Amino acid sequence: MNSKTSQQHIAALRLYFPIATKAKVTRFWHHLSAPALAHHLLTVAKKANIVQAMLHQISSGYLPGERLSHHHPELTGMRHPQCLELLDTEQRLRDFMLEHAEELRKVHAVLFLCELPLEHNRVAHTAHASKASHK
Repeated sequence: MNSKTSQQHIAALRLYFPIATKAKVTRFWHHLSAPALAHHLLTVAKKANIVQAMLHQISSGYLPGERLSHHHPELTGMRHPQCLELLDTEQRLRDFMLEHAEELRKVHAVLFLCELPLEHNRVAHTAHASKASHK
């Protein structure tokens, strides 16, 4: 993480959507098969230099207005939830949401603001680990 980002509070943006959700068609070949929204959002997050992006696999859950769904390796329902988590500063995540607002209409988004700067936690963890190794 760069020094400018570490001076600001980190935020996590969690994007929840059905696993079968497709991204907007942007190329000729997408008319045959539009890309999965999860893959599209990971790609644009990387291009936007978002600090970290993770696609979480959901074993069980439901989205607003949907039935409870359970993941099965061979058969997963089209409405089964998926979660993409992005980590960066609050402002950069808000900018990302504005830039991709059309795609995010299909998404239930939740922004979590971290209470402690990441650097503080790293220093405290290092100090605690070094004390533990000297015992």
